[in-house]
Amino acid sequence: MAGDPLEEYLALYDEAAGRLFVELDGAIRAAAPELDSAIKYRLLSYTVERDWRHWVCAVNATKSAVCLRFLWGVLLDDPLGVLRPGTSTLMTWDIPRGGEIDTAAVGGYVREALDRREHFLANADEISAAARERYGR
Repeated sequence: MAGDPLEEYLALYDEAAGRLFVELDGAIRAAAPELDSAIKYRLLSYTVERDWRHWVCAVNATKSAVCLRFLWGVLLDDPLGVLRPGTSTLMTWDIPRGGEIDTAAVGGYVREALDRREHFLANADEISAAARERYGR
């Protein structure tokens, strides 16, 4: 039996990133307890029905931040203006190391991403094309 993905992921990072991972995991699970988690693509990833190709959100860390990634983040409203573009559809919320997690806000973004999943899956090609045009990617 495989171990807990969060515990496995914590072993890969320092304590500062680990504290934020634990808080993010709690906020994600509170907002969407139906999500599965696993380490995929070197990210602690969360998805529906183990569909890892179409993950909902994921976390990882850089030297300066812990990153909360949304595969189809271009569809999110982003009321806090925290998302930066990545790929044609991916958007990332960078949380500075040592920063605080707004668990309610994280939960809202995660819930919105999950709620927009079916729309993304049904329209992925069009969404990617529009995002490439908008963000130049």
